[in-house]
Amino acid sequence: MLDHVLIAGARLLSGAVAFRHGFEFEPYAPRIYYANHSSHLDTLVLLGLIPDGQRRRVHPAAAKDYWWKTRPRRYIAERALNAVPVVRQVESHAEHPLRELEAALDRGDSLILFPEGTRGSGERVQPFKNGLHHLAAKHPSVNLVPVYIRNLNRVMPKGEWLPVPILCTVHFGAPFTVEPFPSRAEFLSHAQAQLEALSRQ
Repeated sequence: MLDHVLIAGARLLSGAVAFRHGFEFEPYAPRIYYANHSSHLDTLVLLGLIPDGQRRRVHPAAAKDYWWKTRPRRYIAERALNAVPVVRQVESHAEHPLRELEAALDRGDSLILFPEGTRGSGERVQPFKNGLHHLAAKHPSVNLVPVYIRNLNRVMPKGEWLPVPILCTVHFGAPFTVEPFPSRAEFLSHAQAQLEALSRQ
């Protein structure tokens, strides 16, 4: 119930309209949706555009040290967002930062990632971290779907908590896999280029 309330609120504030460029949600297949990150609302808006029948199989990656720090945050992460934790501060060699994300893909579920690693200004796509390549390389059959979210940084900019209703658009790009790219650098360059191309749509 809480997830429907939060998603509905995010869609109301953003008026998000989806555009698909060579991508269709049906039939379902395990995917990694990777998007630019410029607002607190990014995850909710993106979840709200995924069909209801698929949404419970889509898990946003969320920082364990923040979202699992208190009971209310953990409740929102697990019950409303259906999120899986990412360990940003590894304390031992036995602790794998992406273990829960890998497990979700192993089950045939999908992920939402923000490979820039932190929220930006919304003006440009920041360099990608390596986690996207790690997950794609371990699951080479999983489709990667670039998603560019426009204007959401103006609804709730970094450092602000009071939203302003502004129309947003969300552009889903054509899926691809890691297999054609022999190196991590080539893969990440291609993945970032796909997102930047959507920013110009």
